[in-house]
Amino acid sequence: MIARYRVLSQRIEAEIQDIERVQAAIQRHWHKARTSDTDQDAYLNSVALNLHGFYSGLERIFELVAIELDGGALGGDAWHTELLRQMTLDVPNVRPMLLKTDTAAKLDEYRKFRHRIRNIYATNLDPDRMKHLVDGLATLWQQTRQELTDFAAFLESLSHADEP
Repeated sequence: MIARYRVLSQRIEAEIQDIERVQAAIQRHWHKARTSDTDQDAYLNSVALNLHGFYSGLERIFELVAIELDGGALGGDAWHTELLRQMTLDVPNVRPMLLKTDTAAKLDEYRKFRHRIRNIYATNLDPDRMKHLVDGLATLWQQTRQELTDFAAFLESLSHADEP
């Protein structure tokens, strides 16, 4: 057994579970923000924070893959963008692509939103700008989760590569 591949697979699976909970919280709190007569700002703040957490959880997976399989973490001003792009690469004799190109393109909108959230005050949240992210999240998460799960299965199979 090659432990590092199994560990990476398990870490991805654990992160998927955490992201699943975050995605569910986004849906619940978005519904409350749209239907509640009170505390709408609190629900919108929660949605924004959880959208931030959604992409951050994915990026933790991407960083793990970059460090453990691709030879190291990225640097520079555009490293977040480059890391996402790197996950679409099929690296011969190393690993298959983690994300399809169209999945990464959709996820880039969540990366951009996270960047905005990190750099604005919560009082400047615009529900209309968040709506398209929330509306597309369930389908995008289902697609992304499948791609991550497939990659984790690839790693699990690699963990047995030294067995007869």
